Amino acid sequence: MPYDMVNKRVIIRGVEPEIESGRYPIKRVIGEKVVVEADVFTDGHEAVSAELLWRGPGEGGWNEQPMEFLVNDRWRAEFIVEQLGTYEYTIVAWLDHFKFWSRSLVKRIDAGQDVSVDLAIGADLVDRAAGSDAPAGLAAYEQVLRAGGPQAVEAALSDELAALMYRHTDRSQATTYDRVLGVTVDPVRARFSAWYEFFPRSCWEPGCTHGTFRDCEKRLPRIAEMGFDVVYLPPIHPIGTTKRKGKNNSVVSEPGDVGSPWAIGSELGGHKAVNPDLGTLEDFRHFVEVAAKYDIDVALDIAFQCSPDHPYVREHPEWFRM
Repeated sequence: MPYDMVNKRVIIRGVEPEIESGRYPIKRVIGEKVVVEADVFTDGHEAVSAELLWRGPGEGGWNEQPMEFLVNDRWRAEFIVEQLGTYEYTIVAWLDHFKFWSRSLVKRIDAGQDVSVDLAIGADLVDRAAGSDAPAGLAAYEQVLRAGGPQAVEAALSDELAALMYRHTDRSQATTYDRVLGVTVDPVRARFSAWYEFFPRSCWEPGCTHGTFRDCEKRLPRIAEMGFDVVYLPPIHPIGTTKRKGKNNSVVSEPGDVGSPWAIGSELGGHKAVNPDLGTLEDFRHFVEVAAKYDIDVALDIAFQCSPDHPYVREHPEWFRM
């Protein structure tokens, strides 16, 4: 079914939700509905039909959801976002000649008029829709309509024929909304959550000189009891030694000062490495696994600053201004 991107006789306006003419995506969390409404209309009294087109992250083709008529020219459809990432949606609408014909047929029948000519017109519409990829059922309906009589009237108004015609009517002159709108899908806890921040290196045990991920695990039950569902950690990467800060934000460090975790990078690595004073990467992964047992997510600070000792400073000096 081709979707022409040029506006034809059908007009699509007042699309909601839409932020700043589609400049910014709307936001949802996993499992939420995206309810889309629009004004869809044409000149004259002809009938229109509309579909919501949507696709999830990585999907090339569109999923199609028929839109329901609400009132006046307002239409609505919805879809559910089920994975993280960016979804897209837009609307396509077209003149639905079969729907218009069907409505007119009902009026003539209710008025007690002869509908033999109308049935012949309906048969022509079905014939045009019955292309090479159309089911054989359409051809059978065409024959019934051309035969006329009570059986033809019953067939003309059947839900099955309406569904077949909806899927196989020519949409080459359809109007597609001139914007593809976005949906940013976040985890459910992006909507509401309680965050607990602590520094893994902080000492909780007598005689401890530097906390580790294993030490952090001991605090998780208490954090869960207090009602927190997200644990937030500052950067966990190696810390630079050049111009390292001292206690209480002092610009001069003393021997043994651990420095600021936001001064990322040393000879031990950068953003791809874990500070060995905290443990290993496997220790961190174990910490995340233990947190999950208490229904706690782990959030890491996204920090892009680098100390002069960061490997990237040496490998990519063009990235930095000293």
